[in-house]
Parts: sequence; structure tokens; C-alpha cells
Amino acid sequence: MIARTLFAAEHDQFRQTVRRFLEREVAPHHAEWEDVGYVDRRVWTQAGCNGLLCTSMPTAYGGSEADKLYSVVLFEEIASLGFTGLGFGLHSEIVAPYLLRYGSDAQKAKFLPAMARGEVVGAIAMSEPAAGSDLQGVLTTAVDAGDHYLLNGSKTFITNGWHADLVIVVAKTDPAAGAKGTSLLLVERGMPGFEKGRRLKKVGMKAQDTAELFFDDVAVPKANLLGEANRGFVYLMQELPWERLQIAITAVAAAQAAIDWTVEYARERKAFGTTIASFQNTRFKLAEMQTEVQVARVFVDRCIELVMSDSLDTATASMAKYWCSDLQCKVIDECVQLHGGYGFMWEYPIARAWADARVQRIYGGTNEIMKEVITRSMGLGGR
Repeated sequence: MIARTLFAAEHDQFRQTVRRFLEREVAPHHAEWEDVGYVDRRVWTQAGCNGLLCTSMPTAYGGSEADKLYSVVLFEEIASLGFTGLGFGLHSEIVAPYLLRYGSDAQKAKFLPAMARGEVVGAIAMSEPAAGSDLQGVLTTAVDAGDHYLLNGSKTFITNGWHADLVIVVAKTDPAAGAKGTSLLLVERGMPGFEKGRRLKKVGMKAQDTAELFFDDVAVPKANLLGEANRGFVYLMQELPWERLQIAITAVAAAQAAIDWTVEYARERKAFGTTIASFQNTRFKLAEMQTEVQVARVFVDRCIELVMSDSLDTATASMAKYWCSDLQCKVIDECVQLHGGYGFMWEYPIARAWADARVQRIYGGTNEIMKEVITRSMGLGGR
């Protein structure tokens, strides 16, 4: 297979550090966390103590000022082991970058060091009961009330929502202006009127604390406005390429892990007096899947290079997100089939990976939205 050229020796050392951490602090507990619906809060501070959170943030704000390849390593290792309960990626490479890029000095000093230590868990609240991929349809409002905004509305499907101490909330500060009237507000745990609803029971990613959030006349100080008023939609669009590529990165890593598990299973499992690896259908299926995952990895690695040079465009990121998440679902489904009945048993990692994979085609913008983005870049505007 094609050798990857992205990583230097220090990235490989970090990969070993991440793997040891996950095997020591997560592996013994993840099944239990799936049963209860959330990870132990202690794993956040443990990750912070081990330097695994907010690694790309400046040292002045508690980070390591490391390049994003360290985050890529973290994404890949978590996905390879199937530890989808950990919301570290969203915390470190979605919420924290919003703060770094658009936050005031006071906001950055207040939140980023605590996030790097794992003492403050970050989330971002976009989706609503009636507005998912269509961010222009957001109904949550924030009315200017002098020195603060009065925030009203609800959000759903919020990753890290139940543990969250800090939530970037997408709200309309000028509803008449549509998308141009969207702002981002920093809502903190304990603000009166801010309530967390039930932890949502999902088909997969069962250990990830996905929650509903409610805002009833929450007085959000003007000091908690992230960036400029009515610029929120622009900020969201600027950050989307990296966010969507993260989904592609995890999709490829999870698909490769599924192949590896299936190869091991095929070598050991016997049927009709021989291993299932000896059947031509098994070998050909695995060859097809490995080829497709290799092709996807080369494309994703090129996209990562574009991120490193700050030149990844929205359409290319959308291609990576749509193609790789579709491929992940296809590959894992084929691997379940090769496992036979055992592939449908929850104690086998392939079964959990199958359940976890399906949402990849939905969140971060559905794959149908990705195709709309791609066609518009081709000059084929829709309605």
C-alpha cells in the first residue's frame, strides 16, 4: 500500500501516546459508557493532563501550538478503536478554533486554557427541531436588550451537550435579515434560563452525550457575543471545510479498522472445513474494500495538506465528507456480512462500528447538501 508522507517522527510518537492513553483510560470503560449514554467526566481532565486537548491552540492559551496533524492523529486513533463516545475532536478542533479566530482577548483568556485542561467542555449548538442542515432556517432568537441579549429557543442533537460548560449558540439577532442576521453567542453553564434536556438515545455512538438544549429568556452579556453581531453565518461558512474534513478523516480511519478486524476474523473463523479467508468471495470483497479505502485515504491526505496550507475550499471538503462517509457505511456493511451472524452481535466491534457509521452521512451537513455545494462550484446553481 502507498506509504503516507504526511507525518514526521514526532507525529508518530504522539500517535503512540494517544494509543496508550486510549487503551489505558478509555478501553476498560467504553462499553459501560455506552450503557449509561455518556463518558465519565474524569476522562476529559485526564485527556487535558496528557496534552491531548486543544493541541493546535497557542501556548499562551494552554495549547501546544502544534500543527493540525496532531489533531488528525487523535481523530484517527479514536476512530480506529471505535471510541465514538469521546467528543474531543469537536471540543478541540471546532469550538476552540471559533474562539481563537473570532473571540476577544478576554474570551480567549477565560475559556481556552480551561478547555485545554479539560475543565471546561465545549459544544456548538446549530441544529434545531425544525432546522438541521438548513442553517438559514434557525428560529432561536437573541433580542438586543441593552447590555445583554435575551436568548430564546431550543437546540437538538448537540454533541457534548450534556457535559457542556460552554456552548456556542447560533441565533438570529436580526430575523428580518435572514442568514445575514445570524450571530454566535457564548452561553455558559449556570446562566439562568439555560437548561439541558434529556440525553438522546441514538442508534449508534451510544456513549456520546448528545442532548437537547433549551433557552428561556437567557440574559447573555454583550461580552459573550462571539465576533461581530450578524456575522455568524459568515463565520460558520468559513469554518465548515475543516469541520467537514474531520468527518472524512474519521470515516477513512473507521473503514480501515473495519477491514483489519474482518481480515483477522476471516483468518480464524472456519466454515465448511476451512477458514472463510480461503473463499474467493471473501478475498475479492476484502481486496475491493481495501482498494477503495486506499483511494479515499490518498484524497483525504491531500485535503489535509490543503488544510495545512490554509487552502482547502468548501467544495473539495464537501467531496471528501460525502464520498468518505458513504464509503465508510458501504465498507462496514460488507464487513458485517463477512462476519455472518457474529457481525450482528454488539460485543463484536464491527457491529458497534456499523451502528456508529450511519450518522456520518447526516451530520456536518447531509450528503445531499454536500452534493448541492459541489454542483454550485461547477456553476450548476439549484433553485
